Amino acid sequence: MNWITNYVRPTINSLFSRREVPENLWSKCPECGTMLFHRELTDNLQVCSNCNHHMAISPRDRFKALFDAGIFAEVAVPEPLADPLHFRDQKKYPERLKAAQKANGEREAMLVAEGEIGRTPIVAAAQNFAFMGGSMGMYVGNAIIAACERAVERRAPLVLFAAAGGARMQEGILSLMQMPRTTVALQMLKEAGLPYICVLTHPTTGGVTASYAMLGDVQIAEPNALICFAGPRVIEQTIREKLPEGFQRAEYLLDHGMLDRVTHRTQMRNELITITRMLMGLPPAVHGDLPAPDPEGAVTGAAQPATPDALPLAPAKGSAPAAKDA
Repeated sequence: MNWITNYVRPTINSLFSRREVPENLWSKCPECGTMLFHRELTDNLQVCSNCNHHMAISPRDRFKALFDAGIFAEVAVPEPLADPLHFRDQKKYPERLKAAQKANGEREAMLVAEGEIGRTPIVAAAQNFAFMGGSMGMYVGNAIIAACERAVERRAPLVLFAAAGGARMQEGILSLMQMPRTTVALQMLKEAGLPYICVLTHPTTGGVTASYAMLGDVQIAEPNALICFAGPRVIEQTIREKLPEGFQRAEYLLDHGMLDRVTHRTQMRNELITITRMLMGLPPAVHGDLPAPDPEGAVTGAAQPATPDALPLAPAKGSAPAAKDA
């Protein structure tokens, strides 16, 4: 046995060999190319800290940042027919669905949930662009109808985050039928006197833009989101003219009266709290609405900041100090 070959050399190699770094620790911003640490990117809600580019975020992560303490309950959505047209291109439609479900860990392209934001009950729905381009199929139509019915039942506003490439071609005319279905469902909210707030994210295109994405009582968009029916390249090829700078982006639509607000993702929660409470006729939310500290001064668990009502008042300038008890 050669102890130098079998023991010394492997020990030295293990000490000085290059350690592999997991690939998911860093992400590259597609806009400015900055390398972003995964924890920093997660804490900033998938927004680049260098150029403020808004990257894609999953509905579940969005809801964790939106609802109070990240707590929400999913709303059940009726299951549609699995493969009504028996569609097949390079793969069968059920195979594409299974691949998307495995890659995203979600049942379909829309997640519906209920909970509170700023202690205001709401129902929220969000599309997942990573799931087959967030395409609108029968499940998405059922999800919006379920969200509207739950909002009417709870007498709560509906907040919808749209992100889609349009209707799902594998479902053909059945996917296009979701445009009038969702429009009728949103009419239920209007008749019930409940607000519908639509947040347009990047990208929102096709039949989604032509239906429920543009029917909100308040239309909000994330910065630089592409919002259109036909994309800019299709329009340029059709009219054979150069389009204006920033055409069909959120800021362009805001300047031309198609949007009410363009709001940064990190400020979206506070914006939605203010708007929902205003439309529901509720008083403004109280920031820092936490339990008062223990009167005996005992600290249990983590220390909590005092509420404004529990803070001692400082004596006014020029006033005499309070007399001490004898």
